[in-house]
Amino acid sequence: MSGYFDHIEKIKYEGPESSNALAFKYYDPKKVVLGKTIEEHLRVASCYWHNFCWDGHDIFGAGTFGRPWLKGAMDQTAATQKLDAAFDFFDRLGQPFFCFHDTDVMAAAETPREHVENFAAIVDQIEAKMDAGSTQLLWGTANLFSHPRYMAGGATNPNPDVTAFAALQVKHCLEATHRLGGSGYVLWGGREGYDTILNTRVGHEMEQLGRFMNMVVEHKHKIGFKGDIWIEPKPHEPTKHQYDRDVGTVYGFLKQYGLENEVGVNIEPNHATLAGNSFEHEIEMANAFGIFGSIDFNRGDPQNGWDTDQFPNDLRETTLALYYILKGGGFKKGGSNFDAKVRRQSSDAEDLFHGHIGGMDLLARGLINAAEMIEKDTLEDFKSARYAGWGEGLGKQMLSGNLSLTEMADAALNQNISPAVRSGKQEMLENYITNAVK
Repeated sequence: MSGYFDHIEKIKYEGPESSNALAFKYYDPKKVVLGKTIEEHLRVASCYWHNFCWDGHDIFGAGTFGRPWLKGAMDQTAATQKLDAAFDFFDRLGQPFFCFHDTDVMAAAETPREHVENFAAIVDQIEAKMDAGSTQLLWGTANLFSHPRYMAGGATNPNPDVTAFAALQVKHCLEATHRLGGSGYVLWGGREGYDTILNTRVGHEMEQLGRFMNMVVEHKHKIGFKGDIWIEPKPHEPTKHQYDRDVGTVYGFLKQYGLENEVGVNIEPNHATLAGNSFEHEIEMANAFGIFGSIDFNRGDPQNGWDTDQFPNDLRETTLALYYILKGGGFKKGGSNFDAKVRRQSSDAEDLFHGHIGGMDLLARGLINAAEMIEKDTLEDFKSARYAGWGEGLGKQMLSGNLSLTEMADAALNQNISPAVRSGKQEMLENYITNAVK
């Protein structure tokens, strides 16, 4: 135990009538919904980075949180203190999973050899913590964006020596994720893009990125890792333009480099909105392409144009997201990671719990709403009727490839009928969603 959270009891489910701010009102992990428990459906994870690596600083001011393990250099002693605090938090919150970047957990390193040694030392400690507790690893990832060496990217860097350092980090983090029983491995390309096209060979960088991704997949199979590999789409920030801007763009990239059957996506709501898409759009696109993997649940601020990583609180959006996740078959190896951070003014230790409790309760409510929507699936019934013509006659013949453009055009000419306008009933369906959210 770290001592930092000693004044906080384990968080329990007390039901919606409870007035205890440090208790779950809706997240009852053993409650069965559509044949599985809420815990099994949601597969909730806490992220290591925002909760235990950030001290509350921003570009205008110093840290406000006073986390004792962040005072001074991040040596092996501090890394161990941080690990103790993290697993103490996980144990008290009771979520089943966590996620990490390599540099989140380890002592600071500069040289490749130092990186390997420091990371290996902390992985041993993580394994011991996992063996002693109940929190397991959802996914790992390597940080290829924070260090100055990655200012022009990792896999897409103009300097192959930098890309070699990136390969070293990914190799060791993927192997650690395999060793620790992770369900997946995420590749987030925060610097894999460009700030100005004036100094960038876009085609060259895409070739680098495609080959790097293939190397990761090849190594996954070499070491026998059975988890998934996921790319996390984002349109910009920190770079002006990122090559993985949204799910559709990612799928085009995967097809180009022969990875569509090897790599999926880890979707984040705030990234979706930055790309000009809705959260549910990105989920449905991933379902349509067969690359849905995992979710980093958070939200942005509609009045800000950047990635604010706030805990989710929109029940309507969350209900719709979980409806489409369930319609796509639910989480398989992925889960619901809270890539969210408390606000800079939320400086008390218990604020970490308030953020996660609210998020987990929101997901549970959304899941229950989504399950009820599926049991009486008004949306699916409406869409089935709307697209019924494509299951017979002319529509079926076209989709089966049995009609040419000329034959399709001749069919319209022979019928000589102007098709009637059919309402899309948008307002009726929006009202249905409003009434389903409770």
